[in-house]
Amino acid sequence: MCGINIVVGIADKQQAYKVIGAMNAAMAHRGPDNDGIFTEVNVALGHRRLSIIDLSAAGNQPMSGANERYQIVYNGEFYNYREVKAQLLQDANPYEFKFASDTEVILAAYHKWGVNCLEHINGMFAFAIWDSLKKEVFIARDRLGIKPLYYYENNGTHIFSSEIRSLLSSGLIPRKLNKSGLVDYLRYQTVHAPQTIIEGVKMVMPGSYLLINTESKTVIEAKKYWQLNADKATENAPKSYKQVCEEVYDLLFKSVQRRLIADVPFGAFLSGGIDSSAVVGLMSKASSQTVKTFSVSFDEREFSEAKYAQMVADKFKTDHHEIKLTAEYFMQELPSALRAMDHPSGDGPNTYIVSKVTKNSGITMALSGLGGDELFAGYDIFKRSLKLQNYKWLASIPAFAKRVPALLLQTFKAGIASDKIAELLALKEFNFESTYPLSRQVMLEEKIAQLVAMPQLPVNAVSEILNGLQLNRFDSELSKVSVAEISTYMQNVLLRDTDQMSMASALEVRVPFLDYHLVEYVLSLSDAYKYPSTPKKLLIDALGPLLPAEIVNRPKMGFTLPWKHWMKNEMKQFCEERMQSLSARNSFHKTEILNLWNAFLADDVRITWSRIWYLVVLEDWLIQNNIED
Repeated sequence: MCGINIVVGIADKQQAYKVIGAMNAAMAHRGPDNDGIFTEVNVALGHRRLSIIDLSAAGNQPMSGANERYQIVYNGEFYNYREVKAQLLQDANPYEFKFASDTEVILAAYHKWGVNCLEHINGMFAFAIWDSLKKEVFIARDRLGIKPLYYYENNGTHIFSSEIRSLLSSGLIPRKLNKSGLVDYLRYQTVHAPQTIIEGVKMVMPGSYLLINTESKTVIEAKKYWQLNADKATENAPKSYKQVCEEVYDLLFKSVQRRLIADVPFGAFLSGGIDSSAVVGLMSKASSQTVKTFSVSFDEREFSEAKYAQMVADKFKTDHHEIKLTAEYFMQELPSALRAMDHPSGDGPNTYIVSKVTKNSGITMALSGLGGDELFAGYDIFKRSLKLQNYKWLASIPAFAKRVPALLLQTFKAGIASDKIAELLALKEFNFESTYPLSRQVMLEEKIAQLVAMPQLPVNAVSEILNGLQLNRFDSELSKVSVAEISTYMQNVLLRDTDQMSMASALEVRVPFLDYHLVEYVLSLSDAYKYPSTPKKLLIDALGPLLPAEIVNRPKMGFTLPWKHWMKNEMKQFCEERMQSLSARNSFHKTEILNLWNAFLADDVRITWSRIWYLVVLEDWLIQNNIED
């Protein structure tokens, strides 16, 4: 795992070197082990290296491989590189490998198969290959969007980077707030790809590649090479529940096994929940080494998961590290956590802290249970979506008739849930595509319209994403929810936060639940196999006796922090200063922002801490990065 920078379209090599150098310096935290630059007319590549496989200098990048035709910069891991390398060596005219790293295998695969090399790569990645013969740059991103890649284009100059802040440090991009992205952020505490919070800066979409001709400075091909699909072989072959469980276990075990390939010490995040406990259990089976595990605990017992994490650590005899968190320690770390954010988010500091302590314990790579909830129906949204299928008749009731119960609910049972039900009842359609965008909406439309100085709110980004997913391809209603969750919340909140918070400490995080073989298999299963009578029933049954019953039946908590208490006490001044600063921006109505803050302090049940914190983070990020609105 590293950081990459690419600039296409600057003919002056000295100028390009200077631009790439500034971009590399801005993300030095992502790659403390080496810094490299390659320049050619109209092409410049930059790399910061975090050594994971082949720790020698031979793995430094940009890398040219066996001949000087290609140069590559690469961020990520290629888990099946040994198998692909063996396949390439069987060729009648085999590639002459010089090094032991997975990076050179990508070069060899591109030399052999061209853009179709992506079909052979199982991993998480974003990379660019410069072909000096064709005068082309090939740029690609992994299937699930685990590794980020941002870009900006203006008058034939194309700039790409692993981080937005690195793009901004090029000096070629206006530091201007994206107004439609701002509304998306207010709705969902993130900005959904391809948009970002900066005007003109976008993301290369997951499972996509593009080819740029460096002489014409134009994109000559842009294509999606993979999308969330069902495994066709599975959907056409009825199987017993026992057989499905065995195949899920086998796919997950192999995924964990693949992700243990590393030349550095590794460990795992352990919350004591089902997903992280499953990963730790399978790591213990797959590895001959004692697994190192890391978890967060709190003085406030109601938030602590320590006993569950310790239970799993004891069962699998891990080398367990419990990170005791206090308000004082959190306050001490908070400025660093916010400075580490590459894109504002309502979440993330907890991942920053556990990543930092993990790294300080000598670990460079850790496995996470991220993705288990989305794949195995772990969230409440899965059951709610199935239940909503029974209420389609509500769409036939006149709007005025639905308004009465909505008003009564908001009057006599004020709260966020009542506000959401009222907005749900106001919908013209009552299908999944209409109801889902409300499920993770932080701030509702009426409140946003009050806050922002904008005559009309832009189209809802989640609705647009759902329209493009063609969910009717799936027979399984639960798979539709999985695809929606993966394409919105997981990719644009969880994966982005995990990357930016872990890489701030140069820690690589791998996610076994997002192996595309496992994802395709589970999406192909009918609801009969995975109906959530209990959360993640199929996963639990597949794991069999691996996990203790106390872990399977425990209440779901996750890495939760006591934010409300902190924001009204130890962090009050910090939050208040940023809310006042935000209210002074041209994009907002000052009085409405301050009313929101005061309502939170007055314990208004409709204004929870999460509806304030992400505004505090937004303003802090805009100040730190000198962004104009």
